[in-house]
Order: sequence, then structure tokens, then C-alpha cells
Amino acid sequence: MPVLVASDLDRTLIYSSAALALTMPDARAPRLLCVEVHESKPLSFMTETAAQLLTDLGDTALFMPTTTRTRKQYQRINLPGPPPKYAICANGGHLLVDGVSDLDWHRRVTARLAEECAPLAEVSEHLMTAADPVWVRKHRIAEDLFAYLVVERELLPEDWVKELAVWAENRGWTVSLQGRKIYAVPKPLTKSAAVYEVARRTGAELTLAAGDSLLDADLLLAADRGWRPGHGELADAGWAAPAISALPERGVLAGERILREFLRAARGLR
Repeated sequence: MPVLVASDLDRTLIYSSAALALTMPDARAPRLLCVEVHESKPLSFMTETAAQLLTDLGDTALFMPTTTRTRKQYQRINLPGPPPKYAICANGGHLLVDGVSDLDWHRRVTARLAEECAPLAEVSEHLMTAADPVWVRKHRIAEDLFAYLVVERELLPEDWVKELAVWAENRGWTVSLQGRKIYAVPKPLTKSAAVYEVARRTGAELTLAAGDSLLDADLLLAADRGWRPGHGELADAGWAAPAISALPERGVLAGERILREFLRAARGLR
């Protein structure tokens, strides 16, 4: 396949019920397809139209899910279309090939993190001690690579994330607020590095990408063309770059629009 499509998932292609942004009258709301079930409950959705577009995209280009989710969290998702040959999990920490982590890639990533960043234990401890139990609901370590908090957004102090970002910056880490989650991620742990690797392996002639968060900025910059929805960290910051289109759509309809753009661009090469 000459076209590689590397797309973030949550709040880019798939949406929780809280993130759907169905602002139209109920009778005009799009039909939804559930693509993730967790603990016997529907968790993530896309429109039925988006599901068909993703199926068509899988027949046109090499579609590669590119997510900060752990492998276990990613494997809960049941996307329409052909099973992806490649997938990026843990923000680039794991490169899945036919569903199995490439161990050589993972070793290379962990060696670089050990050389360039403060240890995960130090960052995790700081998160535990600096965060207030009043607004923290969960503290998690993901794949022994990075850490995140699940918080009550309405109780989160306005400047706390900014202060954490300054602290992390001095230790080679970056901070991202996505929905109810605050991520602390080592700077070298990037989606773009894994995307470059897959592009090298596949000989992709064109790379397309989409994402909504700060952790997707490097992914978008690594692509020949990219799209971001009208919601999320990047939209809130007014983030822009050459070859990146800022879409007006918000919520689940943004996911549909992104897939239309992917398909149009992928077919344009043929």
C-alpha cells in the first residue's frame, strides 16, 4: 500500500457518550455503532457512516490505529473493516504487528527512555504526592512506560496542570490533559517515531494523520497531510502547522469528517 494512515482513536475516530457532542435535534442525530464494550457496558462509538468510511479506507490504504492506550485497552476496541496489520499503542512504546508487540522495537524505546529521561518511579511518586485526593479518582502506570491520573475535571485547580508541566519539562517529560485524564509521558516516547518505522517498513509513499491532543502534535507534524478536529487540546490552543487542516466539526461528526478526508486523500494518489 503506498498510503499509510496513522490516526489517533479516542476523540478523533471513536467517542465516549460524554464526548459525542450531539448538538442537533434528537430526530436528526446520526445512527451510532458501538465499537468498544468495557465491563459489559458500551463505551465508545462512531457513526454508522464513519464505520463504512473506515471499511472503505481499509481497502484503499494501510490504516494504522495510533493510540496512547495500553495494549489491553486497545484490544477492547472492535473497529469495522479489515484487522489492521500494524497498530501503535502506549504512545509509541509498543508497535503491534498482527496484534503482537515487536519486541525489538520495544527494547529500543525503553533503552532511549532510560538514557534521556527521569525514571518513571520519580514521576509517579510526584503525581501521587502533588495531586489532591479530593479530585483524583485513579492513579495508573501504563505499560511501565508512563503514568496518568483520572480526575474530576470540575474540581481540578486551574493552574495545577500547568505547574505539573513545568516540573515535568525539567525532567524530560511532557504533560497532557485529555478529558478526565492527566498524562505524564517521557518526551522521547512518541507516536511519530513508531510511524516513521512503519513507513520505512512498508515503503509508504504518503502518510496521513489525525489527532486532537498535545500528544498527537508530533504525529501530525510527521505526516505529509494531517487533520485535527474542532475540539481537544490542539483546538483549544489554536495549534496550527503547514499541511495540517483544522476542521470545524466537533464530537463524533468530526470523526466522520476525518475519515472522509483520509479516503479522499488516499484515493487521490491512485
